[in-house]
Amino acid sequence: MADNERGALFRKSVANQHSRVTYAELLFDLVFVFAVTQISHTLLGRFTPLGAIQTTLLFLSVWWVWVYTSWITNWLNPELTPVRVLLFLLMLGGLVLSTSIPKAFESRGLWFAIAYAAMQVGRTVFLLVSTPPDRTLARMNAVRILVWLLMSAMFWIAGGFAEGHWRLALWALALAIEYVSPAVRFWIPKYGASSVADWVVEGGHMAERCAGFIIIALGESIVVTGATFADLAWTTETVVAFVSAFICSLAMWWIYFHKGAEAGSEQISRSSEPGRLARLAYTYLHMPIVAGIILSAVADELVLTHPADHSDLKTVLSAIGGPFLFLIGTILFKHTIRGWLQLSHGVGIVVLAILAWFASDLSPLMLSLLTTAIMIMVAAWESISLSSGEPQSQSEATSA
Repeated sequence: MADNERGALFRKSVANQHSRVTYAELLFDLVFVFAVTQISHTLLGRFTPLGAIQTTLLFLSVWWVWVYTSWITNWLNPELTPVRVLLFLLMLGGLVLSTSIPKAFESRGLWFAIAYAAMQVGRTVFLLVSTPPDRTLARMNAVRILVWLLMSAMFWIAGGFAEGHWRLALWALALAIEYVSPAVRFWIPKYGASSVADWVVEGGHMAERCAGFIIIALGESIVVTGATFADLAWTTETVVAFVSAFICSLAMWWIYFHKGAEAGSEQISRSSEPGRLARLAYTYLHMPIVAGIILSAVADELVLTHPADHSDLKTVLSAIGGPFLFLIGTILFKHTIRGWLQLSHGVGIVVLAILAWFASDLSPLMLSLLTTAIMIMVAAWESISLSSGEPQSQSEATSA
């Protein structure tokens, strides 16, 4: 591939204009609707301490392979045929990855490991080959990332051949390598670490991509709720549980999208170090937001199937833990982009913690109604406070 052809695969940067999310990227995201569904069903089927650890590892893997692809398509142009073909191949790998999730710690561990490692390494090799030699900093970034991913791939494959706790340990080590690598700026011997200033990203595109994943998770939650409700007898309890689950999903959407998503897009677009902000606010801090939505979907299914029963530990952890994780993620995300902590989110977190003390004495339906009421309170409070003139961004907070 000629140097000018390689450079042509990169997105063209236009001042004061952010690159739109392409249809190829949206098609790629459909695979992860399936992946999120697989994760929530896997957690529901093995809600034990070990099962929760295993499912958390699988979730972190799915998120990481998706967010790395979002970084690559922030640099490369998916409207061009070679990049589209890359996305389609990654979709195939994503399907293998997703279908392997329920039995990843059983008979399909090697399939999961091969699909994951192939996606991570193959995509980075494509980036390296697509970067012309005159883009020295970009090529060195690709080399550094590839070195770290090759190191983690060895542990993914080794874990695929291993069994039991050895598989969990090897995969945890592989995942730790990948999650630490951006924090240390992909340092490698001889060449050192990259500079965050070298991580040139188109901020608006990155914000829109991550907001899209929030929609994926919320959509999966609504699908699970609807599918479960459709198979049940429509009693007063199940109807109320269904409405409560739906309203809670709407409240989560409101809390994230009413101002936060837009503020994040504006802040990262204006930032002098968009790479640093994208690494923290979108690569790391969106994980608890998505995890909270997935855990809430598990709670919705549990409440729908047993609305009037005793709230066991599984129901309490998912019903309280889902909104709790979501609010932890959103308050940290909004703090990063605005520079101040959202009081409504903090109060919601405290009230959820207090509710946890009494949750076991409540029925699943009552627990669902109370957590939904808390999320509505947070959404309404934030809307009122922002409308009354609270600072919208870090720069405004400083000037205030």
